[in-house]
Amino acid sequence: MAEPHYEQQYLDLMRRVWREGDQRSDRTGVGTRSIFGAQLRFSLAGDAIPLLTTKRVYWKTATREMLWFLTGDTNIRALVAQGVHIWTDWPLAAYRRATGEAISRDVFEARIVGDDDFAAQWGDLGPVYGKQWVDWPRYEPAGDGLYRAGQGINQIAALVDSLRDDPGSRRHIFTGWNVAELDSMALPPCHMTYQFHVSQAGLSCQLYQRSCDLGLGFAFNVYSAALLTRMLAQQCDLPASELVWTGGDVHLYLNHAALVEEQLARSPAGAPRLRIVRRPETIFDYAIDDFAVEGYAPQAAIAAPVAV
Repeated sequence: MAEPHYEQQYLDLMRRVWREGDQRSDRTGVGTRSIFGAQLRFSLAGDAIPLLTTKRVYWKTATREMLWFLTGDTNIRALVAQGVHIWTDWPLAAYRRATGEAISRDVFEARIVGDDDFAAQWGDLGPVYGKQWVDWPRYEPAGDGLYRAGQGINQIAALVDSLRDDPGSRRHIFTGWNVAELDSMALPPCHMTYQFHVSQAGLSCQLYQRSCDLGLGFAFNVYSAALLTRMLAQQCDLPASELVWTGGDVHLYLNHAALVEEQLARSPAGAPRLRIVRRPETIFDYAIDDFAVEGYAPQAAIAAPVAV
């Protein structure tokens, strides 16, 4: 008997959450059906990549976001300039609340790209993901009980060094959950803590995601974690082995009923592969053209509203 398609576990989880999850109020006011605690495992061997096939996942958009994280940038301007809109809703909502102006997303993004001052004021998301990943703030004593900002900690660079120099360590971890700065972030990190493990099979990653929008966010989150694992494996001369995804509050929004019903009616198929066509000098030097996905023939995209 053939093994189930790797995506089937995701569809089974979606069905379980929708049918058995507790109905809960939430920060967005939309409401969810939710369970607490889930785990899925995806092989990364042989260039496998866990792209969902029951709907189209825009992997280049997710890749551009990951490369943006690794720069430490926290302003949406660089993303918008590349046609990436996934972070625009939060600063757009903040602008509308502050000004009362019913500005469209297209006009808002055009101003972000074209106006330096406007982008600086309205495009910044606070110290989200990439800032914590590559520039975690460090404070050093300056006398008289005062502290000054020191050189930030680059968790990603430190991770690469530890994987190369001490592969058996149990401390191959980075996180975005900086308690002191959560209130300054447009959105506290959902995919918050990554741990890596080196075995004879190669490099594996376990992602702990405190909050997972199973209908929209999961597809990007699982692909991005697998992508980062592949990049790290290449930089450390290791094969990629496995991605273990662990979800805390795993939920579906109540206004995603059409998405859920459509996706659960579809059957997964295919085995896409991700090729990294160039090895840059460091983990921070990859470009979008360094990645190629092959054998990916997904079914049509399924639209659904984002809860902000």
